Amino acid sequence: MEYKFETKTIHAGVEPDPSTGAIMTPIFQTSTYVQDGPGGHKGYEYSRTHNPTRAALEKSLAFLENGKYGLCFGSGMAAIDTLMKVLKPGDEVVSVNDLYGGTYRLFTKVYENYGIKFHFVNVSDLAELRGAVNNRTKLIWVETPTNPLLKITDIKSVVSIAKERGILVAVDNTFATPYNQTPLDLGADIVMHSMTKYICGHSDVVMGCLVVKDDALAEQLYFLQNSAGAVPGPQDCFLALRGIKTLHLRMQRHNENGKAMAQFLKSHPTVGDVYWPGFEDHEGHEVASSQMRGFGGMISFNLRSGKHEDAVRILKNTHLFACAESLGGVESLIGHPASMTHASIPKEEREKNGITDTLIRLSVGVEHIDDLINDLANAMN
Repeated sequence: MEYKFETKTIHAGVEPDPSTGAIMTPIFQTSTYVQDGPGGHKGYEYSRTHNPTRAALEKSLAFLENGKYGLCFGSGMAAIDTLMKVLKPGDEVVSVNDLYGGTYRLFTKVYENYGIKFHFVNVSDLAELRGAVNNRTKLIWVETPTNPLLKITDIKSVVSIAKERGILVAVDNTFATPYNQTPLDLGADIVMHSMTKYICGHSDVVMGCLVVKDDALAEQLYFLQNSAGAVPGPQDCFLALRGIKTLHLRMQRHNENGKAMAQFLKSHPTVGDVYWPGFEDHEGHEVASSQMRGFGGMISFNLRSGKHEDAVRILKNTHLFACAESLGGVESLIGHPASMTHASIPKEEREKNGITDTLIRLSVGVEHIDDLINDLANAMN
């Protein structure tokens, strides 16, 4: 039976424990499993390879993204790193140019050393994308919405270009979550999440995942997951399963608060551009409306003054918005991409892509929106 998303967050991948009837998945805090004899195990032999708590989480994630296979890793970067191991020296990747600084660092500082070439382009511009693709391109890497400028990419159109040449399409769905967007339904081959953010939702777990449909690709990724071993422990998997049970409730509030905060910022006299795809004048709004079910709680904005010190003053004077890395937790966070999440990108490259020294990024939490608006307004005034 096909269930609605809200029901899947509660039940997908989770079954009562057969030995006790426990309704919550137990934490199988074990490294190994007793066998009846050599090779006579019950589906589990070593916890780097398989663990029942992790298996339940991976099954849940596959259901949420309408995929077939889920794989969990010790962080979002570990998930991307494992995916990159599918490539070989001489292969090329076309990546969105507005992307998380850690991803940019992994691509340029690690995998370029192994003979993989990266092209950073405006993937939303399909002509520019076509111009960057060649016979050596094996992967197109997409964030939509992007981090931190909330740009939108038409996933179906990117997939259409990729399929002409047999290129894989991977989508970082961290900002949207499967509540707002399911890229596999739009033809993407791979979905990645930094589960640290919205999926877990409580700022107490670091984890990442990949979700796919294709059997052969899944087999390759499972081999790499086991061989490289960057897997999460069962305690963190338990916490992630618990977080998923309220994903739909949290995302509903994130969407509502994000909209109200974006509207407040747009009307504030000291604010310049506000980046949020829910605005009708956002350049990607039409595409976002067609492939997303909500616009999320991530917002970026810059200041009319153009003064770095004004941005710093705001970040130092909020009380409910905590100045911190990361995003997607129940509590609101405020950050300065140029010196925090995107500091690993060279300044010239940052500014070319619109990440200025007055750009501020908000992760709007689930507190009462009046309190959040007042907190930011006081800091800005």
